[in-house]
Amino acid sequence: MLNFILSSELTALEKIKNCFSGTNLIWTIIDILFVTVLLYVLFSFLKRKNCTRLIKYIVVFILLAVVLGSNLNQTHGLKMMGYLASTVLVIAIVAVVVLFTQEIKRTLWKISSPKDESEFFQTDYGCTEDELHEAIGDIVKAVQNMAKKNIGALIVIAPTSIPSNIIRSGTELDSKISSPLLECIFNTSTPLHDGATFVRGNTIVAAGCFLPLTQSLEVDRELGTRHRAAIGITETNNVMAIIVSEETGVISVAIDGILTRYYDSEMLRTKLEEVYGLKATKSEKKHGAWRKRI
Repeated sequence: MLNFILSSELTALEKIKNCFSGTNLIWTIIDILFVTVLLYVLFSFLKRKNCTRLIKYIVVFILLAVVLGSNLNQTHGLKMMGYLASTVLVIAIVAVVVLFTQEIKRTLWKISSPKDESEFFQTDYGCTEDELHEAIGDIVKAVQNMAKKNIGALIVIAPTSIPSNIIRSGTELDSKISSPLLECIFNTSTPLHDGATFVRGNTIVAAGCFLPLTQSLEVDRELGTRHRAAIGITETNNVMAIIVSEETGVISVAIDGILTRYYDSEMLRTKLEEVYGLKATKSEKKHGAWRKRI
């Protein structure tokens, strides 16, 4: 028995020695760095999602899986336990993917989305800049009027593509923007006032659309459905959302999943001009990039 234990220890030491010798040393370092980065990303992700308590259980489980799944254990130890640990580890990874599907999609979208604001805002709307300025004026006027009357509203400005499934959830209008039309849509006596209105260029594309709500736990609990829907649509799409609170009349703007409250007419006009590419953003000024002329 003693000889068996000693031979097992020598075999393990020889394997460790081989891992840190010659060419194997480079691959061992790469392997360790890769696993470290992978675990760091996983734990950071879980911490951001308020799953801190889950981390300690995952650490314990990984350590058990490593020990039970090691070559030494598979050769001389608990073979069935090692196989079970490896299988459960795969199941755990699948479970994390299923439980955090929306968060993973959101993260992948942020990675693949344009990093430069100038790239985000450059587009062609098929209308003149004067028409865009007129549309911005109508949006600002309508939002201000609704804010004074505490009429709830959710307007989504889509500089690029608009998700077709969301458009189909509402009523397609394809109408030119006007302040009276926007105010009429969000009048509480109309059937379209509860949903979101999508705008592209100087056109109201659709109204009464249903939006996905944000699943973030960091959102203020005082915020209602409109604000959560605005954050949700901007988390997964390159759009800007304007919200008017029907309780307080406060105007808010959501971009890239970040909500900024207490906008006035001048702030809203400036932000719309940036989104439409009529005014250079800080990033554009830095790189000398401007919106394409129509």
